[in-house]
Amino acid sequence: MKKIAVSLALTTLLAGCDNASAPLSFTPEMASFSNEFDFDPLRGPVKEFSQTLMNEKGEVAKRVSGSLSTEGCFDTLEIHDIESNSGVALVLNANYYLDAQTMQKKLRLQGKCQLAEMVASGTSWETNDAGFIVSAHGKETDVSYRYDVDGYPLGKTSVSGEQRLSVASKPSADLRKRLDYTAVSMLNDKTLGNVKQSCDYDRHDNPVTCELLIVDQSVKPAQEHKYTIKNTIDYY
Repeated sequence: MKKIAVSLALTTLLAGCDNASAPLSFTPEMASFSNEFDFDPLRGPVKEFSQTLMNEKGEVAKRVSGSLSTEGCFDTLEIHDIESNSGVALVLNANYYLDAQTMQKKLRLQGKCQLAEMVASGTSWETNDAGFIVSAHGKETDVSYRYDVDGYPLGKTSVSGEQRLSVASKPSADLRKRLDYTAVSMLNDKTLGNVKQSCDYDRHDNPVTCELLIVDQSVKPAQEHKYTIKNTIDYY
């Protein structure tokens, strides 16, 4: 009986250690914002971060940066898409995100810091009981979002009239390497392209550098585009 008791105690102890060392889940805000604004989600007590996407020539194609409160709310979020010559800089002010330059209200929030409505277009977001955005409704487009049990964004489906665009992501089975993934984008059940990413990670299981391969199948012959992503992350 003594040996059995010791064995059970040891098993319980080891199980407790495993649970303590399990990677943190993605928060509703981080998962939802990354899904909506197209950047890699991070986990843990992130204070500030930047993600820089560079093409094969070493030229910056896109850069995303942000700062978060200790509660995990985005205080600021800045996106520069050099390839499409577009960008936005947002700053949190009460229940809104304002344009950092004009101070115009851009996004209305629900709860502490989750997206509720895009002021100009009237697009509204809905959340589930856990606080994750699961759908968006606009004048011409409806979007549904998917996540796994850890809050990792699995993709989204946009429907506008007869057009149905879907992105489905399959992350690594290793819970510490969720940003190692493959993804497929489809328009009306026709494959537009696929993506494969592999990363090196820090002690918080967040990506430090990633190699990204995009295959564009919407053109003939299909074209490959290789990118490198470099992340900087400061923690609380």
